[in-house]
Amino acid sequence: MSASTTSSVAPTLRRALGRWDLTAIGVNQVIGGAIFLMPSQLAAQIGPWGPIGMVLMGLASLSVALCFAEVGSRFEGTGGPYLYTRAAFGRFVGFEVGWMQWFTRAASQASVMAGIAVALGYYWPVMTSGWPRHLVLTAVTAALAWINVRGIRQSAWVVNALTIGKLLPLALFIIVGVAYVDPARLTTLPPLSFHQASTAALLLIFVYGGYDVVPVPAGEAIDPRRHVPFALIATIVSVTIVMTLAQIVAQGVLPNLAAHATPIADAAALMLGAGGALLVGVGSVISMTGNNAGQVLTGSRMLFALAEHGELPAFLGRIHARFRTPALAIVFTSAVALALALSGSFAKLAVVSALARLVTYTGACAATLRLRSPAFAGSVKPATFTAPLGSAVPIVAIVVSAAVVAGATREQLLGGLAALAAGALLFVLNPSATARSRIG
Repeated sequence: MSASTTSSVAPTLRRALGRWDLTAIGVNQVIGGAIFLMPSQLAAQIGPWGPIGMVLMGLASLSVALCFAEVGSRFEGTGGPYLYTRAAFGRFVGFEVGWMQWFTRAASQASVMAGIAVALGYYWPVMTSGWPRHLVLTAVTAALAWINVRGIRQSAWVVNALTIGKLLPLALFIIVGVAYVDPARLTTLPPLSFHQASTAALLLIFVYGGYDVVPVPAGEAIDPRRHVPFALIATIVSVTIVMTLAQIVAQGVLPNLAAHATPIADAAALMLGAGGALLVGVGSVISMTGNNAGQVLTGSRMLFALAEHGELPAFLGRIHARFRTPALAIVFTSAVALALALSGSFAKLAVVSALARLVTYTGACAATLRLRSPAFAGSVKPATFTAPLGSAVPIVAIVVSAAVVAGATREQLLGGLAALAAGALLFVLNPSATARSRIG
């Protein structure tokens, strides 16, 4: 092959992510800054039942993850739920799923960035407003975008390191805290009303959210049809264990958990003094930064997948010739997130998340059932992993997914419908969408 022919070959994404890289991405997205605040919010709803609620919702989330694992084992390209729903239900449904997932990733990235400034402001109040806040947000965004552009391997190293960095303080908190737990605060279980249980369940559905991004960068995974199912299940099992144990320690150490706005930090200070509180504070910043690193990686790949299939402008689907990353999609996603963070608009866009999760989760679970049909045998690859119990798991998962909107407010429903309508308008106005309509 001549040099001129070689140079004309379009660059492709580099397959470098292993099963533990994908797992780190999933853990990063589920365990963000919320874990440092959630124990008291959960205790306010169901009191000593908190750890049991964590375990039950972990099992419910596992039903959804099993569906993602099965349908994900059929695909090798970038896009995750977008690819699954596109294959099962057509371009329009697929586009709406992909659009909503990218939209919420950008808003979530902005929200987490703002949270970093708030966490730093606990020690340096100047960081919470004015140019210092803008400088911090811009620096974090630029650094993570630069790392992502440079290569998927570099991005994975950062995500892995930050995952370890966020889990170490939590592990220390749990290990030390066991000796301080008062069993009476965990074993005295008062009667629980249906309203309390349902409110806590809706809260926990959001706590466990984020694992749906695991299959998005499958186009950069070494063996996606095997590694994606492993990573999805490992993510849910890992975060269930960590969050349940953190709830047990916080509840067993603090006499009135519901009254503590910063329960993990307060419990750490009680056990380890000011040094313990500082450790948790540093851990929360690392946790949010790691979450953000994962947001940049997965959000940009979702945008890339839509462009790769002709649903968005082609420039967003270009791959950097040297780094073999979707550089323009990374820069665009990061710029949107930064603009939302600096303006504070992310708070208004957060109302979209309830309907976005319903669309993504339900779409993937329904695709799991549909793609089992022999009619799709020639168009998608056979599953290398199958969810157990036949149709029971996907049906339970759809019910769990539908519960996301059961407690949604009118504002959240309207915001989600507005986002869906905006996506539909983008779909209709794209004249080149039919030019490249292939399934990855």
